Amino acid sequence: MNEILPFASLCDPRAPLEDGHGRAVRYIRLSVTDRCNLRCSYCRSGMETFIPHESVLRYEEMEQLVDMAVDMGVEKVRLTGGEPFARKGFVGFLERLRAAHPSLDIRVTTNGTLVGPHISELKAIGLNAVNLSLDTFDRAKFARVTGRDLFPKVRECMDALLDADIPLKLNAVAMRGFNDDELPAFIDYAMTHPVDVRFIEFMPMGEGTRWSDACFWSAPDILSAIKAFVSVQPVAHEQRNGGPARLYALSGPSGPGLGRLGLITPLSNHFCAACNRLRITSDGALRTCLFDDREYRLRNALRHPRLGIEAVRRIVALATRAKPIGAHILERRHDAVAQRRMTAIGG
Repeated sequence: MNEILPFASLCDPRAPLEDGHGRAVRYIRLSVTDRCNLRCSYCRSGMETFIPHESVLRYEEMEQLVDMAVDMGVEKVRLTGGEPFARKGFVGFLERLRAAHPSLDIRVTTNGTLVGPHISELKAIGLNAVNLSLDTFDRAKFARVTGRDLFPKVRECMDALLDADIPLKLNAVAMRGFNDDELPAFIDYAMTHPVDVRFIEFMPMGEGTRWSDACFWSAPDILSAIKAFVSVQPVAHEQRNGGPARLYALSGPSGPGLGRLGLITPLSNHFCAACNRLRITSDGALRTCLFDDREYRLRNALRHPRLGIEAVRRIVALATRAKPIGAHILERRHDAVAQRRMTAIGG
């Protein structure tokens, strides 16, 4: 049985966050909204309800949580949604985070449709990287899956980010029958641009999403298909804050590629042993594991006049000690890997 640390030590702001399996937590994924301007068919059921505005954390409350997390040893914060840029005041929030934490690794996950007008501001802020979700390079297919004909805006955003020297990663949900025929286009983009293009295994998230065994495209099958087009060489994994992707350098007939391809394998080859992250939803719920539906409600404590951030700190420390091995939860599941939709949890 894992040793339980004295309660006082869990509350020490200088004590780093560590779970009962010896994994240090250095990374927080913070969702700023569950709203999105796209309607991706694999993500939304069409029947969903949104979190009421009064239940969503205010920006100043999120700033308190980030301050606390940094005090507890967190080195990297990713801001997600929904679509973060759909929330009014998001860029100002980024500016305040950077001013408060000049050395913090701050990243954003976005669909890229609303970013264009803010590129110069993001450069001035010193954003560490942008992860852009893009499942197809085909304009008609993009419009069909997202419900919006906005692919040209996304491509303009990608070009503008690279022109501004803001590091860019592309995240593509891998789906048989949808984008498996576009593998050459993704490879070509990685070969000709200094970008990490990562394929994420499709997971059933929440009720009503359009997941099926038939559309599951496993990472081993993706890698085998990639090798038919280019040579690949595994890249040594960055142990501290490198994230879950297994990255590969590429080489083709014209020489080495400018970018890399990556595989994120939550189902076929889990990365739980190296998991270093916590998630906080936009309504202030802490999830210590994507696959664990237990949530620790931080918002009520944060807003309580006699509790506040110190109570939240204790909740986070104790919850982190109980952080599970997600793969063990998946072994017992036979339906969705989580009950809440990804837009509600934070992508």
